[in-house]
Amino acid sequence: MSVVQIVKIVGLGAVALTLSVEWLGWLFCRLWPRKITRGPLKEVFFFPTEVACTERLFTPDSPFPCPCPLPHNVNTSFTRLLGHILSASSSLDLCVFAFTNLDLSRAVLALHTRGIPIRILTDMDYTLITGSQIGAIRRAGICVRCDSGAVHMHHKFAVVDGRRLITGSLNWTLTAIQSNKENILVTEEPDLVLPFITEFQRLWVVNDPARRHLLSIASLVL
Repeated sequence: MSVVQIVKIVGLGAVALTLSVEWLGWLFCRLWPRKITRGPLKEVFFFPTEVACTERLFTPDSPFPCPCPLPHNVNTSFTRLLGHILSASSSLDLCVFAFTNLDLSRAVLALHTRGIPIRILTDMDYTLITGSQIGAIRRAGICVRCDSGAVHMHHKFAVVDGRRLITGSLNWTLTAIQSNKENILVTEEPDLVLPFITEFQRLWVVNDPARRHLLSIASLVL
C-alpha cells in the first residue's frame, strides 16, 4: 500500500470520527436536553410610559373586547409593572410615599378580593393629597400604617410573595408614570430582596398605632 493511499485512509477515518462525535453530541442533546439556567429574575423599566389600555390585565378571560380608544395589547413599562403586582399569590407588602394612580389601586384591590394578604406603609402627610387612594384602600379592609415622623417616609418599593422586589424612583402617581423620568427595578435576587423585607418589617413595627399609643402614655407617666 502506497503512502498516498495510507494518507487518504487516515484522512477519511478522521472525517468519519469527527462526524460521529458531532452526531453523538446532537443525539445526546435531543435525548437529554439541558435546562438553561437564567438565574434570578432581573428587569428594569423606564418611565414616562406610553399610554395604553390595561383592561386585559384585570379581565384576561373576558370574551368581550375593550371598547376604549387607547391602544390594546401593547406591552409598556406600566403594563409590565401592573403584571408583576397582579402576579402576587401569597402576599404583597407595599411601602410607597404617594399613591394616587387608579390602575395601581385597582390592582391592589383586586388582590384583596382574591384573598391575598396586603400590608401598606405610606407617609402620613401624603395620605391627604388630592386623589390619594389610601382612603379607598382602607375602606376596603386593607391594613395601612402611616409614618408620621418628623421626616418623610420616602420609600417606593413593594415585595411580592416575599421573594420579588419592585423598587425605584417611581411614586404610584399618574404624573410619575406618564410625565416624569423614572425607573423601576424588578428582581428576585435574594441578596437584594431580603434587606427590603427587613426594612419593611422594621417600619411596620415602628409605625404600629398601638405601640405609638403605649409609648405616648409611657412618656406622660415618666
